[in-house]
Amino acid sequence: MSKQYPHPIIAREGWPFLAISVAMAAAVAWFAGWWSLPLWIAALFVLQFFRDPARDIPGDAQTVVSPADGRIVVVENAEDPYLKRPAIKISVFMNVFNVHSNRAPVDGEVKQVWYHAGSFLNAALDKASLENERNALWLKTARGHDITCVQVAGLIARRILCYAKAGDRLARGERYGFIRFGSRVDVYLPPGSVVKAALGDKVSASSTILAILPEHA
Repeated sequence: MSKQYPHPIIAREGWPFLAISVAMAAAVAWFAGWWSLPLWIAALFVLQFFRDPARDIPGDAQTVVSPADGRIVVVENAEDPYLKRPAIKISVFMNVFNVHSNRAPVDGEVKQVWYHAGSFLNAALDKASLENERNALWLKTARGHDITCVQVAGLIARRILCYAKAGDRLARGERYGFIRFGSRVDVYLPPGSVVKAALGDKVSASSTILAILPEHA
């Protein structure tokens, strides 16, 4: 997988939706003039939803960056349900106005990918982590830290896209997936990580530091 930013400012996942919405608005405008205004507004919504800007990536190999744009809804000690170990859980909730491109929180190798079908509860609810449709990545850093990053579908979301597979190496901030439409991403970090984000913080994928990993695994 390329380490360079692979897409223009409008995510490729949105091209068909944008093309259809603009075509519909243009067709109605041709036949009905200003009655097409609601469709143009809908096209603008699609445009803003699928925006996917490049981001500056702070820190070094010990830095954990946010995997998604949104708001921090969980910071707590928890059990990682995938690796069955104590962890620090940080959850980012994305509403329909956030960028929905997902980025790798750390530099690391993808050791395993898990997909689980499930419900479509409001992604802001904590039980969504275990009951909703979700896709999890197990990432291992060069220093041996294990990080689990979980894409969770939401109330409206009906499609989780993940392009990473076991054996891939992801760079911190590298784009690896997308969720349509409202959703969340959970990150499970090793105990001893120094959390830099707080409940309620607004965060940006790749450019907001969530935590600093311990010096040794």
